[in-house]
Amino acid sequence: MAALTRRAALVTAAAAGLAAAPAWSAVKAAPGDMSLGDPKAPVHVVEYLSLTCPHCAHFHADVFPAFKARYIDTGRVYFTVRELLTAPANVAAAGVLMARCKGDAATYFRIVDQVFRSQARWQQGSIKPLFLEIARQNGLTEAQFEACLVDEKASEALQARLEYATGTDKVTGTPTFFVNGVLLPNQTVPTLAELDAAIARALKLAGRR
Repeated sequence: MAALTRRAALVTAAAAGLAAAPAWSAVKAAPGDMSLGDPKAPVHVVEYLSLTCPHCAHFHADVFPAFKARYIDTGRVYFTVRELLTAPANVAAAGVLMARCKGDAATYFRIVDQVFRSQARWQQGSIKPLFLEIARQNGLTEAQFEACLVDEKASEALQARLEYATGTDKVTGTPTFFVNGVLLPNQTVPTLAELDAAIARALKLAGRR
């Protein structure tokens, strides 16, 4: 797992660098959750990710499309993303602030995917132009993009989410997955087969198939 990096000053950094819960009802929403699928689905999968985490990028490129088609699009899984910041934390923070700038889940997930795909193009000094390119592709002007990076309320909300992640869910790295509140065993990137098995167990506990 990528080690969790402690947050520095989010506004300045972003602008500068750019126990098991057996039942669905036991899984609580967290502040700022971004989700896909049916909230009434019998299984809730939570992924903690960082936009600078290469393992997270690998999961979203190679595993998530099949997972989404099999479970989210069919109404069997409600999928939620929660955020951490891994090194470089200022870049991760900038990506999150950009993804959340419009406030809607569709734009958020699209930008997250585009940021992950852009990782292969990152070089020193080249990240902010790439992020601006992504922002423009999602209907943000350069002025709006810059404003997102220095939005104090958005940065305070991000800090609250990070405190929930480490204080309540006790998450220390990315990617981290919970299935109906049950933490998946430590691994770099879960395979689709591993997620199949975890979801099958959750469905069995919920009395569903």
